[in-house]
Amino acid sequence: MNEKIEKSDEEWRAQLSPLAYKVTRRHGTERAFSHDDFPKEAGTFRCVCCGAALFDHARKYDSGSGWPSFWAPIEGAPIGTKEDRSFFMRRTEVHCERCGAHLGHVFPDGPQPTGMRYCINGVALDFEPESD
Repeated sequence: MNEKIEKSDEEWRAQLSPLAYKVTRRHGTERAFSHDDFPKEAGTFRCVCCGAALFDHARKYDSGSGWPSFWAPIEGAPIGTKEDRSFFMRRTEVHCERCGAHLGHVFPDGPQPTGMRYCINGVALDFEPESD
């Protein structure tokens, strides 16, 4: 499941909700604290655009930032980063290398063992519960 996914803008619009499209394809950001119901049980968080496995529930934590936060992606996740200088800030953007979806940003203020905070838009993720 490492092949690159390329779709037209029209195909992405047809597949995604308007907010997921805005966030993942147009580098938008969802409102903070808009995911009170974000899954807390065991499972895998996947890219809403291509289904790639990105984050595991065991690496999720409450950062207090208002967005789902993880201290690391799962091993082998197609996560890429690049510098983001929008809004007069200097940040590191996180994206899915498989389909190019904008996921959020990563900051060096997270918990150990990595010290990183992957601050991810909840609308950019689908949740797959762990099977028994």
